[in-house]
Amino acid sequence: MGRGKVELKRIENPTSRQVTFSKRRNGLLKKAFELSLLCDAEVGLIVFSPSGKLYQYASHDMERSIVRYRSEMGLLGSADDQHSRAIEVYFWRTKIEEMKRSTETLEANLRNLAGEDLSTLGMKELKQLERQLKVGVERVRCKKRRILSEHINYLKRKRRDLLEENKRLLKKVKLDQQIDDANPS
Repeated sequence: MGRGKVELKRIENPTSRQVTFSKRRNGLLKKAFELSLLCDAEVGLIVFSPSGKLYQYASHDMERSIVRYRSEMGLLGSADDQHSRAIEVYFWRTKIEEMKRSTETLEANLRNLAGEDLSTLGMKELKQLERQLKVGVERVRCKKRRILSEHINYLKRKRRDLLEENKRLLKKVKLDQQIDDANPS
């Protein structure tokens, strides 16, 4: 059983209007979160209630998203230039810091995988690292077995081809010998 089509017009009853606003606002915020998570999109959502209360969701820094939006839309006016530049500098500094933290985390993980800097890890992290290494070793072994198997099959085919070539050459030599024996000249 489906829902009926909702007529899009202002809801006159204030209580119904508030309930509808609340439900739809929550749905909208949920959709914004899902979009950012599923698609790795930069999402910024701002909603003002009829009473003026602010509701917002930002997958990244909201200020950064606003600066990006304004620069994409060409809304950086001359009166706002200094403020906009400051915000843009803040945006890029934030982005750089974010990337530095990400790089440091990845480098620390790499050192841990190499068996270095393990003293900072607790038992839970060490067990997780051990599981990751076991999975990685198994993948390497599996790949190695597959490559060895392919190489062995290749060598078997090559051996079979060489044996056939050898038989063919032996027959030719015997045939040439018979011809030489038949023609004493």
